[in-house]
Amino acid sequence: MLRALLFDFNGVLVDDEPIHCELLRQVLAEEGIDLSPEDYYRDFLGLDDRGCFVVALRAHGDEADAVRLTRLVTRKAAYYRQRIRREGYPFFAGAADLVAQAAAADLVLGIVSNALRSELEGALDQLNVRDDFKVLITREDVEHGKPDPEGYRGAVSQLNARPPLPERLFHPHEVLAIEDSPAGLQAATEAGLRTLGVAHTRPVEDLTNAEHRIPSLATTNLSQIEALFES
Repeated sequence: MLRALLFDFNGVLVDDEPIHCELLRQVLAEEGIDLSPEDYYRDFLGLDDRGCFVVALRAHGDEADAVRLTRLVTRKAAYYRQRIRREGYPFFAGAADLVAQAAAADLVLGIVSNALRSELEGALDQLNVRDDFKVLITREDVEHGKPDPEGYRGAVSQLNARPPLPERLFHPHEVLAIEDSPAGLQAATEAGLRTLGVAHTRPVEDLTNAEHRIPSLATTNLSQIEALFES
């Protein structure tokens, strides 16, 4: 029985991977490093900002200490905030509808993301759905970001611990993780969750580690997702 949905944020609810790609490339270019969009979507999707900078710098024979990494991450975050203040959060078609359907069906909702908490809260406030989400796991809440399963394991623990407390505990197999990247799907699978891959940012054939795959949230609804979950 499906009892909870845990969404990824970037690439599932919010269509901002092109923004993250652009800004990561901008910051790296300021450091004298070229990163192509093709490389970003192949090698960096699903990693947090710190992980992206570590991988990019190492690929160019350049190791970054903690101070430099913090400076790069902070600079990219500032660029992102400037863009969102100007343009708002760009939600995927179908994302708000699915959240509304799931909340109306009394499913418990959460987000597990490598993004910052301020970004998640700003986006949910923009849709006026912050109160529909019981759990928000951000990069600040974990020691290891995706593909490590720490975030998803923490989310299941919070489903069972945060008020209102469930009448019976959530089992990971009653929770569906909706992800757009192999790294995110790996994290959810290792935490014991069911998985749904949505091909918003990678071709559907790349999401081979998803239990089920769909082309987009715009082409599905909660009833169809529940049918996949029960299959």
